[in-house]
Amino acid sequence: MNRTNFLIIGSGIAGLNFALHAAKKGHVTILTKKKVAESNTNYAQGGIAGVLDKLDSANQHIEDTFNAGARHGKKKAIKFMVEKSKEAITRLIELGVEFEKEHGKLKLTREGGHSHRRIAYVGDYTGQEIENILIKRVREHPNIEIVENAFALDLLKKRKTIYGASFTKNNNIDYIFADAVILATGGIGQLYQHTTNPKITTGDGIAMAIRAGATTKDLEFTQFHPTALNKRRTPLFLLSETLRGEGAKLKNTTGARFMHKHSPKLKELASRDIVARAIYSESKDGPVTLDISHKSRDFLKKRFPKIYAELRKYKLDLAKDLIPVIPAAHYTCGGIKTNLKGRTNLNRLFAFGEAACTGVHGANRLASNSLLEALVFSNQIAQNVKPLRTSKVLSLPHQTISKDKNLIKKANAIQKEIKKIMWEHAGIVRSHKKIQEGLMRMKQIKKSLAKIKPTTETTREVQEAINMLEVGTSILKSAKKRKKTLGCHFIA
Repeated sequence: MNRTNFLIIGSGIAGLNFALHAAKKGHVTILTKKKVAESNTNYAQGGIAGVLDKLDSANQHIEDTFNAGARHGKKKAIKFMVEKSKEAITRLIELGVEFEKEHGKLKLTREGGHSHRRIAYVGDYTGQEIENILIKRVREHPNIEIVENAFALDLLKKRKTIYGASFTKNNNIDYIFADAVILATGGIGQLYQHTTNPKITTGDGIAMAIRAGATTKDLEFTQFHPTALNKRRTPLFLLSETLRGEGAKLKNTTGARFMHKHSPKLKELASRDIVARAIYSESKDGPVTLDISHKSRDFLKKRFPKIYAELRKYKLDLAKDLIPVIPAAHYTCGGIKTNLKGRTNLNRLFAFGEAACTGVHGANRLASNSLLEALVFSNQIAQNVKPLRTSKVLSLPHQTISKDKNLIKKANAIQKEIKKIMWEHAGIVRSHKKIQEGLMRMKQIKKSLAKIKPTTETTREVQEAINMLEVGTSILKSAKKRKKTLGCHFIA
């Protein structure tokens, strides 16, 4: 049997940062679904928020976060995160992240819901830069082992203690035991028909936790990013909120601005839930576009190099064209319930990053708090994690990998159906009737899955469908319980 001190499932900012800390205490193994760099972190364009300016204050950042979350967040957790924001960003700088500077000081930008410029950034590829630096540091560490293309299947559990996980690698199923298991598997974007998330985000970690009996919280709050590029591709290309932070305006099919009708004070810089619903509403009459053509080409090419280059592929010029936008599933504000040190209700099981619900985001995430949350909370190291005395306490399941192409094809069709159900029944605007209908359709999907899945065989596609069904059903059940509109959960 494989053995390690810390088993981390996932390789985004939360998992990698925790690995660097944990490696000082013992051996660390990182299981990652594809390549180590394939994560939501790598797609984060905007930046990382923190109290970095003397005109700003922790109290203002706390209040902005609490207000954006529809005052549903956990004040203690928000305060904990904000007060450690400067320390977290300083740590990234020490690791080698080169944030934009002006006159020797960090250059800060602003995004929707923030009352101040407080977001440190690297062009329009901040997440990618952070991910690259963390991967470099992790690969250099002798105590850290990375296992790529390893798809975690289930947690190994007896009573209320987690002992490790099963996973697939090279068409085989294997097991790994650990003193502590850390779920840092990211989000659930691929549960939806339209998303900005990469193909790996099928809610695997949350599904594994649910099956093991871990408590989840606030799963009904799925955040839809207001401005994905309205061009057919998978995933949809994200048009960072910092475009609006730098002055981009939203326009309806007649070319008129409309955000003043939905948020008179903040307009385009309102919180994401408000902007997404406004675009969703205006789109019924025709295409909605983003306009930043009043800025110079030189400024746009320097400030948004990746966005500028990507739009050129579609023969769109950021400096002169109206850019078509559409909301898309982007981030889950809920997840596996944890305390401030990442502990779940199961012994030896921890969760960090988007898979976790720390209480920071409440009912709607404030822009650029996600990288901060992942970093601050994964800085907390598990105390008093004792070595496992034995690995013989478990009877391990016997499964093999199926090579049946027809099975894979059927599983892919089921995944596609789940995405459609979630978009239509747990989307930007919901109704009690739609939510109930969605739950009924999920029951039918469960029956379909039971018919195609052999008892002792699985494939990655089948397991992803099982995970998507598990998490999708949990989202709909949580949505059913919340009778009134709150943040991302909007009942028409």
